[in-house]
Amino acid sequence: MEETELCFPQVNTSCRKMSRPHWEAALIYSLLSFITLITVFLNLLVIISISHFRQLHTTNNFILLSLAIADIIVGCLPMPAEIFIYRGCWTLGDLMCVVYYFSAFLSVSASIGNVVLISIDRYIAICDPMFYSTKVTLKRVRLCICLSWISSLINSIWMQRDFLKQPGRYNSCYGECVLVVNYIEGAVDLVVAFVSPVLVIVVLYMRVFVVVLSQAHAMRSKTAADTLQRSKPITAKKSEMKAARTLGVVIVVFIVCSCPYYCLTVAAENNFLGVSSGTIELWLLYFNSCLNPVIYVFFYPWFRKAIKHIVTLQILKPGSSEANIV
Repeated sequence: MEETELCFPQVNTSCRKMSRPHWEAALIYSLLSFITLITVFLNLLVIISISHFRQLHTTNNFILLSLAIADIIVGCLPMPAEIFIYRGCWTLGDLMCVVYYFSAFLSVSASIGNVVLISIDRYIAICDPMFYSTKVTLKRVRLCICLSWISSLINSIWMQRDFLKQPGRYNSCYGECVLVVNYIEGAVDLVVAFVSPVLVIVVLYMRVFVVVLSQAHAMRSKTAADTLQRSKPITAKKSEMKAARTLGVVIVVFIVCSCPYYCLTVAAENNFLGVSSGTIELWLLYFNSCLNPVIYVFFYPWFRKAIKHIVTLQILKPGSSEANIV
């Protein structure tokens, strides 16, 4: 083993660097850094938009705000950490290694919880619109968001309880950042953090999809007089269905980005998360945090208006929080 191949040449037990061509390393570093910056920037825009403008203080948008917070955590901690250990060397110490894995588990778990809340919100809005305002209140939504984050925190602590007590216990060489999850913990995490939420999401959205189709068919079959007479309720239904389709895209993208990683954990002999295993699948999972605000840009006019106000610094003007965004 040559000294130039070691992460720490002065340490005999040092890990080896992953040998890659300079052009390939530079290209990958640039691409991953760009994705990370875009993830942080776009989710920061979502957080500022919903927090600042009073018109956006709705139950549905508060869930999107919580999702953006989880996504920006991914962009601020797990993504940079993955870039940092791309060559196989971890020089930040065991404490930062714990911070990396803990933030990754917490943010991904919280994202899943928020997507479930989005599904429940759209299910009630479409399938039980008469009682939506009474069932889905700001107080209940905030409570559900808090419970989602608390459960994610508990799950993260439980999954890494031994790792938190003794950081670096799974490292095979000096300069490594590795977390090993045993079969039981991996199976519980797979069922609790992925399989069960995805089943709930799919079942609820299948129901929403059926109701949306039936409502669309009913609206097409109405006479012109009936349409004119009940124009306001129909407009409301169209608005709800558009929101359902938009958030349906968010959910589909989430499942597409998450499935490869969780399928890898099932197929692998050990549920091993480290430098050399599942890098592409892990980045695809993280990439979902970048795609969510991109979807908002294309599907939500209010987000585009809010971005314009933020970029042009109009939000610094007095009374800007009362601006007409929706």
